[in-house]
Amino acid sequence: MEALRSPATEPPRAGETRESRVMTVHRCAVLDDFQSVATTAADWSPLAGRVEVVSFPEHFGSEDELAAALADADIVVTLRERVAFPASLFARLPRLRLLVASGMRNSVIDFAAARRHGVVVCGTASSSTPPVELTWALLLGLARGIVTEANALREGGPWQSTVGADLHGSRLGLLGLGKVGSRVARVGLAFGMEVVAWSGNLTRERAEEVGAVRADSLEELLGSSDFVSVHLVLGERTRGLIGARELALMRPTAHLVNTSRSAIVDQDALLAAVRDGTIAGAAVDVFDSEPLPAGHPMRTAPGLLATPHLGYVSRANYATYYGQAVENIRAFLAGDPVRRLD
Repeated sequence: MEALRSPATEPPRAGETRESRVMTVHRCAVLDDFQSVATTAADWSPLAGRVEVVSFPEHFGSEDELAAALADADIVVTLRERVAFPASLFARLPRLRLLVASGMRNSVIDFAAARRHGVVVCGTASSSTPPVELTWALLLGLARGIVTEANALREGGPWQSTVGADLHGSRLGLLGLGKVGSRVARVGLAFGMEVVAWSGNLTRERAEEVGAVRADSLEELLGSSDFVSVHLVLGERTRGLIGARELALMRPTAHLVNTSRSAIVDQDALLAAVRDGTIAGAAVDVFDSEPLPAGHPMRTAPGLLATPHLGYVSRANYATYYGQAVENIRAFLAGDPVRRLD
């Protein structure tokens, strides 16, 4: 734990005593600040004298640890959907009054429980640019064996051991054609790829707007694509959408990329498909458990390119997350919360 700002220790301003100032300072906990940049990514000075910000660069793996760390927090800033806030946790945090989550959608917060406990929940904007760019970093890394070749070069291994897959002329299959999927499609077209897309609600007209062809079914897309990239919202219809049966439909030369949500693709089935050569390889940025436990097979599986949920991690996105968190806190303290999710 690192205390980043303690305005209660500053000299009192005109008309206030140190004692009254201490009583009005709110404690704000910032969770999962892995890079320790939360207070430098944005300007927190508008909260000086009213809020003490405490950053936690470590991840709390249990509710007991989380409840102990947040026991004296009036405000919590949490990153994306990494930390769950169920009813049981709200019940253990009687001081909590404001929860700020980056993004405007969150599936791991019990909003009804927040309301029962008098906690206001607010969100922030989130750019689709970083996940689009990471998707292509992973896809290109898979196609050209970048990690394998770079490691071999660094370690004195063989000079060229892989033969790269061509993007030009190949078929890119997109599961989902929303904000991220549509931008991934446009990059694929720029590479000279044929782009097909599918989701439960996708129309041919929507697909044609971005230059893609709507696949008639999930099975058709999986069976005909050289690269499959997942860009769906997690819900009851998409949870476990890709399992062993679906992976078996893919070509043995095909690759799968998932920068969306782990639960859409069965993790164990994906590991088995890569291990058994059902597909040529996979890249994932999302996991069933995050941070990924030490010794987890997804850390070392051959044919699997894995990154630690970097899809949203960029300077511009962090400036938005924490900058708007400051705005949310100021508005809440003024009695007029903004960007409410509850």
